Amino acid sequence: MSEENPKVAVYTGSFDPVTLGHLNLIERSSRLVDRLIIGIGTNDQKVGLFNAEERVELVRRVTKHVPNIDVLHFSGLAVDFVRSVNARAMIRGIRPLTDIAGEFTMMMANRKLDPGIETVFLMADEEYGHVSSSLLKQITPLAGDDQLAKFVPREIIADVRSKIPTV
Repeated sequence: MSEENPKVAVYTGSFDPVTLGHLNLIERSSRLVDRLIIGIGTNDQKVGLFNAEERVELVRRVTKHVPNIDVLHFSGLAVDFVRSVNARAMIRGIRPLTDIAGEFTMMMANRKLDPGIETVFLMADEEYGHVSSSLLKQITPLAGDDQLAKFVPREIIADVRSKIPTV
């Protein structure tokens, strides 16, 4: 890839909290482009565990070993954010069966909003296909740290526990 025309892609999500599935997708995506921007979005219809600044910090902490990424917060439409950072591609993760319809609908809407932005889908690795932030919120009160480490990076378990008390 040319230094004069770097390939930049954006991986957006709420990352509330960042999971091992997110981290796997970040690592794999970073090998495909010169620069990967992780866009931490705000969804006003959801009450999150972590605020935007905390989510940015958590993602930065678990991705410090990935040299070609930036982690930024955004609000509003993802396509507007992608355009604002001069990227032309969005990376989206797909878990088997659960995400395909919703992601396809979103890709078509994004194409209408900005036909110059391409969406690239990466299938979740088999070992992370079941991992979701919703599942994590359900099991955290009951799981030990070694069990949680199968879902989230070990570095953020204490942060997750601070937001979801153990029963």
